[in-house]
Amino acid sequence: MYFLMICPHHSGAEIAARRDQLRPQHREWVASGGGGLARVLTGSALWNDTGEGIGNFGIIEAADETAARAFANGDPFAKGGVIKRVELTRMADTFQAGRIQPLTVVA
Repeated sequence: MYFLMICPHHSGAEIAARRDQLRPQHREWVASGGGGLARVLTGSALWNDTGEGIGNFGIIEAADETAARAFANGDPFAKGGVIKRVELTRMADTFQAGRIQPLTVVA
Protein backbone atom coordinates (compact mmCIF):
# COMPACT_ATOMS: atom_id res chain seq x y z
CA MET A 1 0.00 0.00 0.00
CA TYR A 2 1.13 3.54 -0.70
CA PHE A 3 0.60 6.47 1.64
CA LEU A 4 1.03 10.21 1.50
CA MET A 5 2.60 11.18 4.82
CA ILE A 6 2.51 14.83 5.90
CA CYS A 7 4.28 15.81 9.12
CA PRO A 8 3.82 19.43 10.25
CA HIS A 9 6.54 20.53 12.68
CA HIS A 10 6.33 22.54 15.84
CA SER A 11 7.71 26.06 15.44
CA GLY A 12 10.37 28.05 17.20
CA ALA A 13 14.13 28.48 17.27
CA GLU A 14 14.59 25.51 19.62
CA ILE A 15 12.70 23.26 17.19
CA ALA A 16 14.82 24.46 14.25
CA ALA A 17 17.97 23.70 16.23
CA ARG A 18 16.67 20.26 17.25
CA ARG A 19 15.70 19.49 13.64
CA ASP A 20 19.22 20.41 12.49
CA GLN A 21 20.71 18.21 15.22
CA LEU A 22 18.50 15.22 14.34
CA ARG A 23 18.71 15.54 10.53
CA PRO A 24 21.53 12.96 10.08
CA GLN A 25 19.59 10.35 12.11
CA HIS A 26 16.38 11.25 10.25
CA ARG A 27 18.11 10.68 6.90
CA GLU A 28 19.48 7.32 8.10
CA TRP A 29 15.95 6.34 9.21
CA VAL A 30 14.56 7.25 5.79
CA ALA A 31 17.36 5.42 3.94
CA SER A 32 16.71 2.24 5.95
CA GLY A 33 12.93 2.51 5.66
CA GLY A 34 12.81 2.50 9.44
CA GLY A 35 14.63 -0.80 9.55
CA GLY A 36 12.35 -2.26 6.88
CA LEU A 37 8.97 -0.92 8.07
CA ALA A 38 8.44 1.03 4.86
CA ARG A 39 10.02 2.08 1.61
CA VAL A 40 10.30 5.81 1.08
CA LEU A 41 9.72 6.68 -2.56
CA THR A 42 10.16 10.42 -2.24
CA GLY A 43 9.97 13.14 0.35
CA SER A 44 11.23 16.56 1.25
CA ALA A 45 11.16 19.38 3.73
CA LEU A 46 8.27 21.83 3.61
CA TRP A 47 8.99 25.56 3.96
CA ASN A 48 6.92 28.66 4.50
CA ASP A 49 7.22 31.82 2.36
CA THR A 50 10.30 33.00 4.27
CA GLY A 51 12.19 29.71 3.87
CA GLU A 52 11.60 28.50 7.42
CA GLY A 53 11.11 24.73 7.82
CA ILE A 54 7.51 23.94 8.74
CA GLY A 55 7.36 20.19 8.16
CA ASN A 56 8.14 17.31 5.87
CA PHE A 57 6.27 14.97 3.56
CA GLY A 58 6.85 11.61 2.01
CA ILE A 59 5.27 9.04 -0.25
CA ILE A 60 5.87 5.69 1.37
CA GLU A 61 5.08 2.07 0.70
CA ALA A 62 4.16 -0.13 3.66
CA ALA A 63 2.30 -3.38 4.24
CA ASP A 64 -0.53 -1.51 5.95
CA GLU A 65 -1.35 1.65 7.88
CA THR A 66 0.00 0.17 11.11
CA ALA A 67 3.44 -0.29 9.55
CA ALA A 68 3.29 3.16 7.92
CA ARG A 69 2.43 4.75 11.27
CA ALA A 70 5.22 2.79 13.04
CA PHE A 71 7.66 4.12 10.45
CA ALA A 72 6.45 7.71 10.96
CA ASN A 73 6.42 7.49 14.75
CA GLY A 74 9.88 5.90 14.88
CA ASP A 75 11.47 8.75 12.93
CA PRO A 76 14.03 10.65 15.04
CA PHE A 77 12.11 13.86 14.20
CA ALA A 78 8.99 12.36 15.80
CA LYS A 79 10.81 10.86 18.78
CA GLY A 80 12.74 14.12 19.27
CA GLY A 81 9.61 16.27 19.47
CA VAL A 82 10.06 18.08 16.15
CA ILE A 83 6.91 16.67 14.50
CA LYS A 84 3.59 18.07 15.69
CA ARG A 85 1.47 15.29 14.18
CA VAL A 86 1.54 12.63 11.48
CA GLU A 87 -1.11 12.67 8.75
CA LEU A 88 -1.36 9.47 6.66
CA THR A 89 -3.59 9.20 3.61
CA ARG A 90 -3.79 5.97 1.63
CA MET A 91 -3.19 6.44 -2.05
CA ALA A 92 -5.06 4.75 -4.88
CA ASP A 93 -4.12 1.17 -5.73
CA THR A 94 -3.44 2.46 -9.26
CA PHE A 95 -0.67 4.82 -8.04
CA GLN A 96 2.25 4.49 -10.46
CA ALA A 97 5.10 4.09 -7.98
CA GLY A 98 7.41 2.74 -10.67
CA ARG A 99 7.80 6.29 -12.00
CA ILE A 100 9.71 7.35 -8.85
CA GLN A 101 13.29 6.48 -7.92
CA PRO A 102 13.03 5.36 -4.24
CA LEU A 103 15.03 7.10 -1.51
CA THR A 104 15.17 3.96 0.65
CA VAL A 105 18.30 1.89 0.16
CA VAL A 106 17.42 -1.78 -0.30
CA ALA A 107 20.11 -4.07 1.07
